[in-house]
Amino acid sequence: MALTIANKITIARILAVPFFVTAVLSYSPQADHFRYVALGIYLFAAVSDVLDGYIARKRGQTTAVGAILDPLADKVLLVSAFVCLYIVGSQFPVLHFPVWLVVAVISRDILLVIGSLLLLMFYRRLDVKVSWWGKAAMFVQAACVIGLLLQWSWTSLFWYAALFFTAVSGVDYLIKGFRILTEKELV
Repeated sequence: MALTIANKITIARILAVPFFVTAVLSYSPQADHFRYVALGIYLFAAVSDVLDGYIARKRGQTTAVGAILDPLADKVLLVSAFVCLYIVGSQFPVLHFPVWLVVAVISRDILLVIGSLLLLMFYRRLDVKVSWWGKAAMFVQAACVIGLLLQWSWTSLFWYAALFFTAVSGVDYLIKGFRILTEKELV
């Protein structure tokens, strides 16, 4: 199976993650430029996320591979960002995420991955579509990362919104997943 343009953009986003991680973990007050390198890579990834979805829909190139790779790319990038910024923030408080927010983001994503794997295992496909709550959670989580990298003083206000949308979207996906599991016959 040949990869579509949208799939290739998604793969580029996944391949950008190690560079983002390296840039964040290389940060120090003496090497502040790494914060901007990380921001540039993160913004590239965010734009590529919008672009691959647009291209896939516009050109009718939505694929099963893209349905798996796109959310995987999002989760790998966001979890990497939250974990790395938490680690760096323990040494340099200007890049600090609170542990409760990191745990909430990672826990929700672990639940989503486990749920997706169960649906794939039992039904050989994913029926759960991205919800408005999930999109809102992703947007606010991304705003947290960007705000922290830019060292906006009011970034902590995003933390509470991110916690809210992360929790609500997690519960929303759990309800949808249980509904699918109880309403369908197993393969």
